[in-house]
Amino acid sequence: MRSSKLASLSAQIASATGRARPLIALDMLWCSVRHEAAFQDYFDWDFFALSARERRTFMTHPKSNHLAQKLNAVAHRQQFSDKCRFNARFSEYIGRDWLDLRAASDEELEAFLRAHERVMAKVPDSLGGDGVESFVAASALTDVASFRSDRLARRQFLLEEFLAQDPEMARLCPTSVNTLRIVTFRDGDEVRTLVRVLKMGNGGDVDNFSGGGMYTILDADGLARYPAFDEFGGVFSAHPLTSTSIVGFSVPQWDAVERLTDALAREVPEIPYVGWDIAITPEGPVVVEGNYNTGVFQLKPTATGIRTGLLPVYREAIGF
Repeated sequence: MRSSKLASLSAQIASATGRARPLIALDMLWCSVRHEAAFQDYFDWDFFALSARERRTFMTHPKSNHLAQKLNAVAHRQQFSDKCRFNARFSEYIGRDWLDLRAASDEELEAFLRAHERVMAKVPDSLGGDGVESFVAASALTDVASFRSDRLARRQFLLEEFLAQDPEMARLCPTSVNTLRIVTFRDGDEVRTLVRVLKMGNGGDVDNFSGGGMYTILDADGLARYPAFDEFGGVFSAHPLTSTSIVGFSVPQWDAVERLTDALAREVPEIPYVGWDIAITPEGPVVVEGNYNTGVFQLKPTATGIRTGLLPVYREAIGF
């Protein structure tokens, strides 16, 4: 409920639509109460253009948070919220070397840097790609002690081998590992997929929506049928950096992606509602992280003509 967010987003909508800014702001406040729509939700999914009936079909971040708090056991959440613990718990599926700087010796750190051309430094409990940086290992090796102290000062305790992605995924944006967010709900022995998302970077190290990236929704066969969009309302049928067509893009190794996601969803039954980030390497898909309090992803109505959200899909699968 940040007033600065309300002011900036209502001004942007008013400028694009020609509507009165105060009326837009009032409607945003109304939707935050009536539909539990965050201000960014209202902006991303074009609530200003939707009827009351259409608005009621949209999943929102507060609603997703309710589900996460209700369904996912508190005692098991740290296996997902701490990236170091996640890597240890899901070591069978991560497909990369990693190091916890808090526990590694100087010799182990130097050996790790020598073994990998490029590494990622991460804050273990960060969200949205905050604190994630990539480094050329050779530059770090010139002064390993300073590299360690700088990372520790920024709480970048986790170092990971930089994943080489499938060349088809790299065609979208080569600067970041472009991942999939697949949200699942485990109901007993059945794993239900709620949404399949293709995320892309836009020149930075990460593909996160809040970090300058963009996303679109995939169908059940891993095909992108609609344009992607970013946090600022930009809509892209082709990637702005590479000109690779987003509409019609088919995710490679899709059968393997589905098998991996199903296996991951069965690992921790106490956390049945998860958004999995999947990277696709030349050797096969791997898991980057699991989000027990996953973000929400839906199509943008003004970019796609699809004016209904995924709340009915969530309700049918979860039964709330």
